[in-house]
Amino acid sequence: MDEHLIETAMKAIRDYLRTRPDSADTVEGIHEWWIRWPGEPEPLAVTREALERLQAAGEVERRLIGKRELWRARRAGR
Repeated sequence: MDEHLIETAMKAIRDYLRTRPDSADTVEGIHEWWIRWPGEPEPLAVTREALERLQAAGEVERRLIGKRELWRARRAGR
């Protein structure tokens, strides 16, 4: 997977959450609405990898709401 694309997605997610700290969405929603891809959107796997790296760094968290997986900024105390 292209490391530059993953870094681009990570930056876009950080920027989005910086200005909208209470936002939460699915990986598909983040991929489509939070990241401005230059041209055609990249594969969804790029966004998933970016989110997983941000989760490993303690910046975002994944929450299961019913059968849906939502991603959001990590909340204090978690």
